[in-house]
Amino acid sequence: MSRLRAVLLAALIGSLAGCGGAAVEGPTAPPAPITRAGIALPASDPVELRIPAIDATSTLIPLGLNADDTVEVPPVETPMQAGWFRFGPTPGQLGPAVILGHVDGGGHDGIFARLHEIQPEDEVIVTRRDGRTATFTITRVAQVPKTEFPAQEVYGNSDAAELRLITCGGSFDAERDSYRDNVIAFATLTASA
Repeated sequence: MSRLRAVLLAALIGSLAGCGGAAVEGPTAPPAPITRAGIALPASDPVELRIPAIDATSTLIPLGLNADDTVEVPPVETPMQAGWFRFGPTPGQLGPAVILGHVDGGGHDGIFARLHEIQPEDEVIVTRRDGRTATFTITRVAQVPKTEFPAQEVYGNSDAAELRLITCGGSFDAERDSYRDNVIAFATLTASA
């Protein structure tokens, strides 16, 4: 495992500690069969995210690492803002691109307030700085305890252009001022224009 991936494993366990949101109940959705495969695109910064199935649209800001090597998250004061992890592939590029967002902040819903509702076969559209759009199809959604965050599955190498959407979920731990789980949506590039 590379140093960056090892840092990410440790970092992401608590990276979304400040995000909040509605609890996600029930089993995770089963993987959806994806029969179309999009051809990976060259690197280009993402500028906008749209998820029609949950009526979510946001510009995208670059996110890096905090001084303590935890992954940055968008400002909780602007919970409708999503961000992309700039030290990984850009959406559409070969490998798993990662977009993070809050489920709430300051008493308001966040960009990923309804991420737990997304279903296999739903589309995620990312507009890129080069003017192209990358369309991803959700393959599955998982809810995992933050203490068991699957860093290798989220950030590990992949032979396809993939996308991960990450937010908080589960029950709220008032003592830590954090939700106990992460909701992760996995998607594969299926089209580009």
